[in-house]
Amino acid sequence: MDAQSIVFIVIGIIVFFILLSCIKIVPQRSAYIVERLGKYNGTLTAGFHFLMPIIDKVSYKHTLKEAAIDVASQSCITKDNIAVEVDGVLYLQIIDPQKASYGIDNYGFAAIQIAQTTMRSVIGRLDLDKTFEERETINTSIVNAVDKASDPWGVKITRYEVKNITPPQSIKDAMEKQMRAEREKRAMIAESEGQKQAKINVAEGDKQELIARSEGEKQKRINEAEGKAAEIEFVATATAKGIREIALAINEKGGIDAVNLRVAEQYLGEFGKLAKTNNTMIIPSNMSDISSIIATATSVLDQTKK
Repeated sequence: MDAQSIVFIVIGIIVFFILLSCIKIVPQRSAYIVERLGKYNGTLTAGFHFLMPIIDKVSYKHTLKEAAIDVASQSCITKDNIAVEVDGVLYLQIIDPQKASYGIDNYGFAAIQIAQTTMRSVIGRLDLDKTFEERETINTSIVNAVDKASDPWGVKITRYEVKNITPPQSIKDAMEKQMRAEREKRAMIAESEGQKQAKINVAEGDKQELIARSEGEKQKRINEAEGKAAEIEFVATATAKGIREIALAINEKGGIDAVNLRVAEQYLGEFGKLAKTNNTMIIPSNMSDISSIIATATSVLDQTKK
């Protein structure tokens, strides 16, 4: 192989590599900034591209996907003069690759600095207790501030999330004591409410018991009164019926003789009892004539009949 052939081979290899370097394949969701002779020439999107040899150059490569940037922990002073350590995560996305290349030297670093500055400003307007409650407010304030500043950079701030808010150890101990006292307070209140409700329930139960007992006693007395009334009515009815039967029997034939005989028997019976129970006996003046006693009883019956 002569020298001329070697020169052609070398030139061919050089040309091949030059042409190969001019071929650019841009991945999906990426953008390449091309400069021609040091001046912006265009933006290459996803796909196959061929550049002019020597005069064209890919100066910047950007990803168009959303990126998460960690914001380092920093010390912030709250409104009530408590130093807290706050860190977070910033989410951003390039929407204009040309501005991201020429608008600022390092858009990620700049976005972090603005986020930290805004965070210190927002935390300084809140009390310590509010910093834990107003995370959403802090996030929104930082997003608005950084997004406004990053608009000339071709960068869109999508969101910001506060990760940790860490107060000093002494404040942690005080907060823990406060929370413990608050829990004990709630426990005592709950216990007292339970005791109160228990007493109310017992009193209500006693009240219902007394009412039920009085109602039962009332019903008992009503039932007894109704029973006595029914008994009296029944006795009166039976007595009246017996009297009517006696009256009818007297009016029948031989009724008066039966009455006389009955009166004489009862008189003698009662007089016999009196003789057994007393040492001294009182004898009526007309004892010798029992017929007079019968006549007296008969006259009473006659008057009753009339």
